[in-house]
Amino acid sequence: MSASAMPELSRRALFLGSAAFAAWQASPLRAAIAMLEGGAHASRIRSLIDRMSIEEKAGQLTLMPSPWTSAAAASINPAAAKRNVDNLMADARAGRLGGIFNGYGVAMQTELQRAAISSRQAIPLLFAADVIHGYRTVFPVPLGEAATFDPGLAERTARASADEMSAAGIDWVFAPMVDVGRDARWGRTVEGAGEDVLLSCDLGKARTRGFQGASLSDPHSVAACMKHFAAYGAAEGGVDYNVADISERTLREVYLPPFAAALEAGCATVMAAFEDLAGVPAHGNHWLLTDILRKEMGFKGLVVGDYNGDAELVEHGLAQDARQAARLAIMAGVDMSMASGLFRDHIPSLVASGDVPMSRVDEAVGRVLALKAALGLFDDPFRRLDARRERARTRQPATIALAREAAQRSIVLLKNEGDILPLSRTGKRIALIGPFAEGQKNLHGPWTLFADNKEAVDLASGIRASLADPAMVTVVAGSEVETELEGGIAAAVAAAREADIVILALGEREAMSGENASRDLVVIPPAQQALAEAIAQTGKPVVVVLRNGRALALQGAVLAAPAILVTWFLGSETGNAIADVLFGKVGPSGRLPVSFPASPGQVPYYYARRRFGRPKSTRYIKVKFAAAFPFGHGLTYGKIEYSGLELSRTRMTSDGEVVVRLTVHNRGTQAATELVQLYVQDVAGSVTRPIRELKAYRHVTLKPGESRGVSFPLSAGQLALLDADFRPVVEPGRFVVTVAPSAEAAGLSADLEVTG
Repeated sequence: MSASAMPELSRRALFLGSAAFAAWQASPLRAAIAMLEGGAHASRIRSLIDRMSIEEKAGQLTLMPSPWTSAAAASINPAAAKRNVDNLMADARAGRLGGIFNGYGVAMQTELQRAAISSRQAIPLLFAADVIHGYRTVFPVPLGEAATFDPGLAERTARASADEMSAAGIDWVFAPMVDVGRDARWGRTVEGAGEDVLLSCDLGKARTRGFQGASLSDPHSVAACMKHFAAYGAAEGGVDYNVADISERTLREVYLPPFAAALEAGCATVMAAFEDLAGVPAHGNHWLLTDILRKEMGFKGLVVGDYNGDAELVEHGLAQDARQAARLAIMAGVDMSMASGLFRDHIPSLVASGDVPMSRVDEAVGRVLALKAALGLFDDPFRRLDARRERARTRQPATIALAREAAQRSIVLLKNEGDILPLSRTGKRIALIGPFAEGQKNLHGPWTLFADNKEAVDLASGIRASLADPAMVTVVAGSEVETELEGGIAAAVAAAREADIVILALGEREAMSGENASRDLVVIPPAQQALAEAIAQTGKPVVVVLRNGRALALQGAVLAAPAILVTWFLGSETGNAIADVLFGKVGPSGRLPVSFPASPGQVPYYYARRRFGRPKSTRYIKVKFAAAFPFGHGLTYGKIEYSGLELSRTRMTSDGEVVVRLTVHNRGTQAATELVQLYVQDVAGSVTRPIRELKAYRHVTLKPGESRGVSFPLSAGQLALLDADFRPVVEPGRFVVTVAPSAEAAGLSADLEVTG
C-alpha cells in the first residue's frame, strides 16, 4: 500500500504525541529551562557562570559517590567506600564538586552542604541516589509493578518513594529506567517495564510524574532521570554492558519511544547508557546524545553520565586515554560526569588547549545550575535536609499499606488447574517448602540500597498470619538457592507427605537480577528443580510460588504443578501480599509484562516480532516458536469470557477514529479483575510490521455472574509507522483489530480499513 496520499507526521510528533507540546510547556523541566531564558534565577545563573573559574566550572560538572553510604550501596559502588572523606569535603569547599550520590543520612549530607556553600561561589550541592523501587518502604521491583498494567499505581508508588527519599535529603533520583527489555538473560530487565513499547511508555510517564510532582521546588519532590539512553536493553546475548548492534529502525521503533514519553511528562534529566551502539559507545556518541536527543526529541535538560561511563571509553577503544575520553564525552553531549572525576581533572586543560570550547562548558554548567535552581536549592540549600522530617516521613502506615496493595496487584497467576486456589484458611495442613519459604533476605529485590531487611515480611510470616491456626503450616527449606542441602530433600518429602497441600517457594535470589547479573540459562536452578521433582513424586497438590526478576523457562515438575504464582520481588510486604492472594483475601489481577519462553533456547523471545515468509515452518526441531506463557497472560479466580466485538465503523480516514466495543463476562463464582487488551496488526505496509502490537488496555472488575461492556477509542494516529525513510505516516490499508486476554491468545478480531 502506498503512503503517498497520506498526511505526514513530524518525527517529533511521533516521539512526543499530539498533546506533548502542551505537556512540555507545563512541565517542571520547562520551568527549569526558563531560568536560562529570562525566568527567575536566570540573571543569577548567568552571573555565576561569568564569575566562575574553569576549575569551578569543571567542579560543577562532577558527581561523585558518597563515602557515607549504606552497606548495600557500597557493595554496588565499592569505590565510594574507599574515597577519602577529607578530600571530598575539600573539593566541596573549593567549589570542585557539583554533587554526590548514594549518601545515607541527613547529618553527613548537611555537613557537605555547609562545606559547599562556604565555597567562593556558594553553589549548593545536588544529592542524588539510586532509589529504583522505594527508599525505606520498598515496593515491587519495576518489572513486577509493570505486571499491574496500572500507570496510576506506578505514579503513586513513585510519589511515595519521592516523599521518603526527599525527607532524607535526596534531590535527584536515578529513575525511571525506561529501557525496553526483550532478552530475559539481561539482569537489568528487572528495573524496567518489560518487553512492550506502549507499557514502557505509559509507566515511564507515570513514574516521572510521581517523582517530580507538580513542582521540582516542592520539598517532597525529586528530579527524575530517565535512563539509559539508549538501547541499553539490546545488549547482545543479554550480557550487561555488551554491544547493541541494532538497526536504526529498531532503535526508533522500540527503544526511543519510552524516552520520548518520559520527556513528555517533563523528565528533568537523562542518563547515558554504558553500551556501544553500532560501533560508538553512548557516552561518546554525538549522533545519539545531541542529534537525536536534543535536536530531534527537543530535550533541553541535563545529561549525566553513568558510573565511570566516560572513563570506559578507553576500554571500549574509542579514546586513547582519560583526557581524550573526557573530551569525547562532553562534546558528544554528556553534561555531568559520574564517579570518574574526568571532567574535574581534564576539562580545564582541554579548554586551555582549545580542544573543548568554553561555550560548551558554559552550556553544561548552565544546565546543572538550572536544575539546582528548579529544585529550590539556591533559595534554600537545606530544604530537603531536616532530620525531624526524615523521621516523620519514613515508613508511614499509609506508605506500607500502599506497598501491600502494589505487591498484591503485581502477582500473576499462571495456572490454576482444578481451581486449587484460593486455599482455605482452615482445615488444611500446609507444607511450605523451598529456599524462599522463610527468612528476610531476598524479599526486597535488587537495587534496594537504603532499606532494612529486618522490616520486610517473609512468606512464612504472611501465611501464618492468614491461617486460623498458624500451627497448621510446616516450613522446610529443602535446598539452598543454587546448591543441595544435606538431608534437605528427604526432610521436604517427609513434610509434604504429612501435609494436605504443598506450597513450593522457588526461584532466584536478589543478586541473580540487576546490574551485571546476566544469566546464561533462564531456568530454576538445578538444586531447586531436583527438590520440585522429588515433591511431585509424593502426589500431593502443589502450588508453586516463584520469586524472580525476569521471565523464566519453567520445566518439569515446576511447569506441571497445578498452580503457579509469579511473585517477582515484592518488597516490604512480600509475605502479606502473597498470602492475601493465596487465601483469596484479594484475587490475582497481574499480567505478564514479559513472555515466559517454552525453552531457555528461545531467548530472546517477545510477542511483537515481525512476521516471517514461512510462518508455518517457523519453529525449533522440538519446540514451537511460541511462549509457554505469553505477554499479557494472567488468570483470575473468576471465569472470564469475551463476546460481541464490534467496531463503530469498519472504514476510517487517516485522521479518523473508531470505537472498539465488546462485552466481558464473569461466569465464575468469585469476583475478578480482568485486563482487556487491544492489539492491532497492519496486514501489509511499506515496511513489515509486527504480528501484533498492543495499542490499549483496560481493567474491568466483575462480580460473579456479572457482564460489562468495554470500549476503546482507536485513532488512525495509533496506526502510524515509520516508513523507509523513518518518516512517521499513517498508510491506507487493512488492519486486524484483536481484543484478547494475552498477546498470543486468539481473542476476538475484526477488520478495519484505513482510507486515503
